[in-house]
This record gives sequence, structure tokens and C-alpha cells, in this order.
Amino acid sequence: MIGNLSRRERLLIALAVLAMVVVIGWEFVVQPIREKDELTAELVPARERLLARHHELIARKADLIHELEAVTARIDTLSAKLLTAAAPPVAASELQKIAKEMATAAGTEVRSERILPPVERGEVLEIPVEIAVSGEIKNLVDLLARLEGAPKLVTVQDLKVRVMNIAHPKDLLATITVSGFILPARART
Repeated sequence: MIGNLSRRERLLIALAVLAMVVVIGWEFVVQPIREKDELTAELVPARERLLARHHELIARKADLIHELEAVTARIDTLSAKLLTAAAPPVAASELQKIAKEMATAAGTEVRSERILPPVERGEVLEIPVEIAVSGEIKNLVDLLARLEGAPKLVTVQDLKVRVMNIAHPKDLLATITVSGFILPARART
């Protein structure tokens, strides 16, 4: 069939086939390679920035390790100020003991104690205890100062002071709500 075609027609068919091969080659070989090169060229600056950041981190490795050790030591120091975290009742008992010892050392008389329900405060569990003490104003101030300097983290959440006898306003009755903190069992794991 091609033999019946003139030389000019064969030349046109050959040129058409050649043009089709060039177009197909352009679309399916050259164009994908160019797109891949353009994409790679676009990624080069981002990858250079990432590489520079990794080099900075590697250069700061010693500083970061030192910073991590300092933060870990600070966490350990602050964790030591938390109450024994066996369970909220155990922590409440420990807090009651601390409050009673400090009240006795301050020269006040403990009239009553009451454990309040624990309260979640983000990552920690607050264990509140309410104690009622009686004494002179200087004894109550001494008690508050001792609570502030306690070996465990103890905060005064509420303080109510009343005069026990209006005829003799020397003795006061103070109801103090103190709180200690523990890490809940789920946060320690």
C-alpha cells in the first residue's frame, strides 16, 4: 500500500510520523523531566533552610543538652516539693500532719481538721485540707509564715479569722484552707 504512494506522499507521511514522535516524546519524556527539574529547583531553597537549621541544632547540641539537664534538675527539685502521690487520701494525711506540726510549732491550738475533696488543676491534683486553729495574732502570723516556708509546696487557699471572745479580743479562731499538690497516677506514667 505504501508502494502505491508517490514519493511526495511518502515524505509527508514520514514527516507526520516524525512530528508525532517528536510531540509524543516532548509530552511524555521531555515535559515530565522539565516539571521534575522545576519542582526540584523549587524545593532546593526550602531544603537548604532545613539543612541550615539542622546544622544550627547540631552546633547547639551541647547547649541544648545542658539546658535539658537544667530543666530536668528543676523538675526534680519541684517534684520533691509535691506531696507523696500514693493516693489523694495519703497525700491529705501527709498535708494534715505538716499543718498540725506547724500549728503546734507556732504555738496555736488545732481545734479541728477536715479533708476536702481533691481538685484537678491541669497536670496536678490539688489536695485541700481545712484546719481550725486558735491563738493570738502573732501565733497566727507565725503559722502562716511557717506554712509559706514548708518543705513541701503548701498554699493557703482561704483564711477566715474571728475573735473568740469579744470581751477579750486577744484570742482568735482562724479557719485555714491549705492545699498541697500531687501528680495524678495517669500523669506519672
